[in-house]
Amino acid sequence: MSISIPRSDLRHILLDIEGTVADVRFVYDVMFPFAKMHMLEYLQRHWAEPETQKGIEQVARDAGLVLSTWLSTDAINQHSDAEKVNDHLQSLMAGDSKATGLKQLQGLVWQDGFHRGDLRAELFPDVLPAFRKWKAEGLDLSIYSSGSVLAQKLFFGHTTEGDLRPLLSNYFDTQTGKKQESESYSRIAKELALNPASILFISDVAAELEAAAAAGMLVLASVRDGNKPLDPSYSGASVRSFQEIQWCETPIGKN
Repeated sequence: MSISIPRSDLRHILLDIEGTVADVRFVYDVMFPFAKMHMLEYLQRHWAEPETQKGIEQVARDAGLVLSTWLSTDAINQHSDAEKVNDHLQSLMAGDSKATGLKQLQGLVWQDGFHRGDLRAELFPDVLPAFRKWKAEGLDLSIYSSGSVLAQKLFFGHTTEGDLRPLLSNYFDTQTGKKQESESYSRIAKELALNPASILFISDVAAELEAAAAAGMLVLASVRDGNKPLDPSYSGASVRSFQEIQWCETPIGKN
């Protein structure tokens, strides 16, 4: 089975990560547990660094807390402050929170792991060939994920297939907006200086696809082994591999 996508006006492909280019099981079974296990250690070793402090400040804002009253901000109490922040982050991670501050600090923990060689991102086998083909055809590629931009760059910069960052043009995270709100996709199109209709968004989540479609983008569902079933509310086209995507001059439809 193949899916035909209108090519004449297409300029950009926007992609989700987990369930789209990488197995959700790698994200949930490797990356998330790594962040949980190493968060406290990271906070204690890197507490005073600007990026860590920026993440902690965002965590406080996300929770509606005043940093100066939540934490002592005294070097003498740094250990207990790190434990307090870690306890809060562990609670957020247990609830699969998408809070911006949490994502920033997870990204820093993953950065540490990728740079040490403890982490290496795994992609579906059809991803790299598709990326190369699309780039050769003159299409630009970008990522929109709930993971921070830092985490996205780390992920694609340290894959089992090598560094894929030269193939990617832009990265968008929750600072752009929530992935299930159409305004987020309108902002992305504006930042890319493109008509939304010239952007194809690929994701495994129906609500995200519906939001992108409401903003005027072309959409395509990624149906991979290990993904949750697509919500019945989504009635558009889907693929099990990027190899199934073909270009045509007619509206989306199955061959």
